Amino acid sequence: MYKENPKTKGSGIIAAIPQEGRCPQECADCFFQSGRSYLEPLEDNLPNLPPVEMISNSVVRINDGHDSSIQTEKVLEWLEKAKPEHYFFNTSVPACLERFPGPVVLTVNPGISTDKSFYAIGKYAIPTNLMMVRVRTNTWNIDLVDQVVSYYTRSEVPVILTFMAYYSPESVPKEHHRNYQWRKRTLNSYWAITTSAWRRIMNRYRDNKWVHSCGKIEGEKGDTHCRFCGNCIREYFATMERLPA
Repeated sequence: MYKENPKTKGSGIIAAIPQEGRCPQECADCFFQSGRSYLEPLEDNLPNLPPVEMISNSVVRINDGHDSSIQTEKVLEWLEKAKPEHYFFNTSVPACLERFPGPVVLTVNPGISTDKSFYAIGKYAIPTNLMMVRVRTNTWNIDLVDQVVSYYTRSEVPVILTFMAYYSPESVPKEHHRNYQWRKRTLNSYWAITTSAWRRIMNRYRDNKWVHSCGKIEGEKGDTHCRFCGNCIREYFATMERLPA
């Protein structure tokens, strides 16, 4: 039976995962891999595919908790069978994004790269179906985030800052503890960024129209539900405008 992602509920976005099992990317602090996902136990609830009547009035986010570059044949098989009118893909693999028949969101610093490096697609190799890039953000990797913003926004690629949350306090460097607090996000509690720290970071990019936060306001004064954000809906339709019919 299909389980709707509580984060996307009411947003016009519905999630689909055509694959089975854990994502082999194993990005640290990924909600899908943490054992606290809304789809646990994964062996019982994957694939997780919405019924046709739910697809018809929504934009389908393919792989809210897996990677569209893993077992891609299953992704495309389901797409051919379900035939949703509106959909986009999520991946953390930068190679061959053009093979996807629709807009793609690329996470540029997945896994062990989160605080160290990012995927830089060549300026003249940025595919037209790149919907936006997602950068995993915390208060100690801002130099890297600055590089991502500079690199992609000069080519007018939207950059979405996805603020990380941590289950273990040991994951947050001691000198950054003041920027995080234990609080509930969608379903579970984490060490998550404070509103004041979030505002300091977003203020760095206040004059860059291509930079957005995942979530309208992060922190204890905000809400991480997608219905209050709108980034994916906006950038999906902006991408569709430039793709061939």
